[in-house]
Amino acid sequence: MTDVTVTPVRGRAATTAFIRLPHALYRDDPHWVAPLEHELRACFDPGRNPFHATGTAQLFLARRGTTPLGRIAAHIDPRFQQRHQESTGHIGFFECTDDPAVAGALFAAADRWLAARGADRVLGPLSFTTNDECGLLVDGFDRPPTVQMPHNPPYYADLFTACGFTKAKDLHTFTGPVPADGETPAVIRRAAQRALTDPAVRIRPLDPRRYDADLAAVRRVYNEAWAENYASVPFTDAEFRHAGRRLKPLLVPELLQIAEVGGEPAGFTLWLPDANQALAAARGRLTTYGVPLGLVRAARARRRINRTRASTSGVTKEHRGRGLMAALFCRAQQAAARLGYTENEFSWILEDNRDAARHARAMGAVHTRTHRLYHRPLGPAPATAS
Repeated sequence: MTDVTVTPVRGRAATTAFIRLPHALYRDDPHWVAPLEHELRACFDPGRNPFHATGTAQLFLARRGTTPLGRIAAHIDPRFQQRHQESTGHIGFFECTDDPAVAGALFAAADRWLAARGADRVLGPLSFTTNDECGLLVDGFDRPPTVQMPHNPPYYADLFTACGFTKAKDLHTFTGPVPADGETPAVIRRAAQRALTDPAVRIRPLDPRRYDADLAAVRRVYNEAWAENYASVPFTDAEFRHAGRRLKPLLVPELLQIAEVGGEPAGFTLWLPDANQALAAARGRLTTYGVPLGLVRAARARRRINRTRASTSGVTKEHRGRGLMAALFCRAQQAAARLGYTENEFSWILEDNRDAARHARAMGAVHTRTHRLYHRPLGPAPATAS
């Protein structure tokens, strides 16, 4: 590792190098979709991303000479440590050439930074939490990623295992058709009927006139429904408002279905149009030297979006088992069909979440991809750690 140098990212030039490094790595990958640069800059900016109000992060770049060859973020989230009663630190935004020496140097730099802040275990990749992109793609490299899902070369898994990481948890993706008539399989319709015949139950789409209030209700359900999920952290109000602003251009009201019981929010499902089908045309930048070339390409490609992603769903504990999720899926799929979508992806689903996997399979979806979270123990911080 002596010829590999790893330095903390400071300033705009280094941040730009960090953001643009993947373009060289994925030059020949037909499935990679470049994230938008302005989105990543906002993600790393404490003034624009509310994660930094509670969490702490440091970006690192690995080089040989002056050539960037890898990157990683190390971060501490006190909410995770408090909820899970662990002194765990995290890594994310990992990208690296196929070189164990570069990967090892990046992981070592992240280890030192995390150990100096009291962490005794590292878990990742998380960018920055399970409410964001997470997991390393380990199976299903034959298709492009959907919106907000990670993509990486197959050799990344070898880099992680060669550096002592082992599997912590797998995250499964299921993909299935959206029939032209929007009809769901009989088993889902029967389960949904239990909810839909209950006069206390109401299934409705997002109301654009009360956008903020509806999203606040979704946040309450999400935080309760996901409270016991692996590695989860609650959304703060600021984070959820931030996510709502980011997602607003993508949100289709009919694809965010909300379940109410006795007038109180009890469940939801959010299906997003797969913006990656359009963003691939933008190549990571909506403007180039002030000319909106990427924006024009993305606008044209948006007309060809035919896929949705069921990105998150949840039902509060007290209302599970009464058919609410089936009813939500029925309404969401009917809306997707009316809007012309022909395929839907359920992602991601924890490998041991049998109820969610059963619902996805009942909708006609099959397991198509697997992402993996890795972990390894950390030793005590060396005296020179910074």
